[in-house]
Amino acid sequence: MQNKTRRYDIDWIRVIVFDLLIFYHVGMIFVEWGFHLKNDVIVDWIRWPMIFVNQWRLPILFVVSGIGTSYALSSRTGGAFALERFKRLFIPLVVGILIIVPPQVYLERIYNGADFSGFLDFYPSIFNTGAYPEGNFSWHHLWFLPYLFLMSIVFLWLRKEGNSFIVFLKNSIGRRGWLIYLFAIPLVLVDLFLEGDYPVTHALIGDWYALAWFFTLFVYGFMLVRLDDIFWATVEKLRHVSVAIGLIGLPSLVWLWYNLDPSFWIPIARQINCWAWILAIFGFASKYLNKSSNTLTNRNRAVYPFYILHQTIMMIMAYWLVDVDMHYGFKMVILVIGVFGFTWFLYEFVIRRVKLLHPLFGIK
Repeated sequence: MQNKTRRYDIDWIRVIVFDLLIFYHVGMIFVEWGFHLKNDVIVDWIRWPMIFVNQWRLPILFVVSGIGTSYALSSRTGGAFALERFKRLFIPLVVGILIIVPPQVYLERIYNGADFSGFLDFYPSIFNTGAYPEGNFSWHHLWFLPYLFLMSIVFLWLRKEGNSFIVFLKNSIGRRGWLIYLFAIPLVLVDLFLEGDYPVTHALIGDWYALAWFFTLFVYGFMLVRLDDIFWATVEKLRHVSVAIGLIGLPSLVWLWYNLDPSFWIPIARQINCWAWILAIFGFASKYLNKSSNTLTNRNRAVYPFYILHQTIMMIMAYWLVDVDMHYGFKMVILVIGVFGFTWFLYEFVIRRVKLLHPLFGIK
């Protein structure tokens, strides 16, 4: 029987990673990587902390989502679970596509010289110009929702207690904790055979590398949490080893990028580094963050609306800021404070208080 005790460390990881997403998206405005709007001055050094975070930021979210799915399926029928996923993922996705994302596309288009007399003149084009980037129909930053929805509904058969593979993992990792690092091997194989032919698009259809990679991580979360205390004890015990592997893996990966790109070794270094940091984060979170608090309760409830709203608020602010004659540091501070502040205001004084809005933003 799966342990039903709530893991507050998982809630903390979810909250912290989504907070990092806001910092990351603000950073995207200032680095050379492709994004919807760009600051008038590109700042090279910002990409280095972003490179570090980028190695595990999205992967750990899919592992956490797999853990959440495992817990949800352990206490619901298949039909109840599918309905819950529809309400929490599909409905907010539709609302996002129709209401939240269009202002982002509009601002990008007019910034790049498109001829629209206003937002109402632009809005019909999301239905008749095709999919972004050629057209204006997009889910933009909400791509995570359809991917997670698709992955969630294929897992009903794994909820059976006593699954033989889960029993095998529990016995193996319980005796030899280091075996948990072997989970990097399937990630390496996915990277080796798919990444070069299918660059990440977040378009779902044809995005085979991202689907296979994220799905593998989702499966890991689903399976590993069913090891119960064995998993948490293992990641806690190996947390320092995992950090050491990550501290070796990240500079090795950067060296390979600059000296041996393309190289057979890059996918190996990339996925070992990714998995090591994920295990390290779980280990330290299990050791220090598995405790409840009022702050966590409030932040965990708000994390979904923050995710849905933040990029539109950021784009509105950035549209007016990117060409202002101001030091980039002030712009970044304004954007970070403004995005957190305005998103919190909308959540606290509108969304949270109007119950009819709760299902539109994935609030239970």
